[in-house]
Amino acid sequence: MNFRQHAKTVLLDLFQAAVEAVSPQNAIKNYLRTEEDSLWIGHERVPFADIGRLFVVGFGKASAAMAQAVEGILGDRITDGVVITKYGHGVPLRRVRLFEAGHPVPDQAGVEATAELLRLVDDAGEKDVVLVLVSGGGSALLVHPRPGITIQEKQLVTQLLLRRGVPIEKMNTVRKHLSAVKGGQLARRIWPARSFSLIISDVIGDPLESIASGPTAPDPSTFAHALAVLRESGIWEELPESLRSWFEAESARPEAETPKPGDPIFERVVALL
Repeated sequence: MNFRQHAKTVLLDLFQAAVEAVSPQNAIKNYLRTEEDSLWIGHERVPFADIGRLFVVGFGKASAAMAQAVEGILGDRITDGVVITKYGHGVPLRRVRLFEAGHPVPDQAGVEATAELLRLVDDAGEKDVVLVLVSGGGSALLVHPRPGITIQEKQLVTQLLLRRGVPIEKMNTVRKHLSAVKGGQLARRIWPARSFSLIISDVIGDPLESIASGPTAPDPSTFAHALAVLRESGIWEELPESLRSWFEAESARPEAETPKPGDPIFERVVALL
């Protein structure tokens, strides 16, 4: 074998190994296992006797495949679940309910699927455990507009951000402040249950607050940051007056902010990448 052939073989082997390492099935196996009377999530042991109910929720292009892997490990121990994936990315599931929705622009199917997910986590109590499966595309698929915002307005802002080529971190800063579930707000809905986020990152550097807009992570960004992104990118002037007024009114309300680092809700949240 000459040098060129050898190099090609090595590179193909490296590529295949990298793909297998980040496959949903292998990623979940790295996070999750059972042993006698306990569930191991990462390095944390959770005795099954300490778990009231076990819920599985997820969102992202790989979330259905991740849920399938979780079902293979936990089976009938799963009480209920909801995952939301991109159209055409569904796989057969037994215990977890599957929904498909729009990506990269959110749609009404995503709104309805997210409402089902929220009904499930809103019912979770202090002894319950919620596994949150997060992957790329979750920002568009987990969609629950804040009061005063319509799905059509969210679609408009998303389309403008995409058209202007706004970097994903800045795009997600805006999305968090249009949403009632992103930027740590899903963790707020899950509390007081314990949650474990199993995450496949598609963001360089793996910042938890940016992956799928960080629905279970503390959000260091503010409405002021979101407004700055809209203005610096030239999008602000293209927004309807009603939406600009909404942004300005919400930015003046401290209680409208996303939960920040140090918020006690995150004491019951574990994130695994």
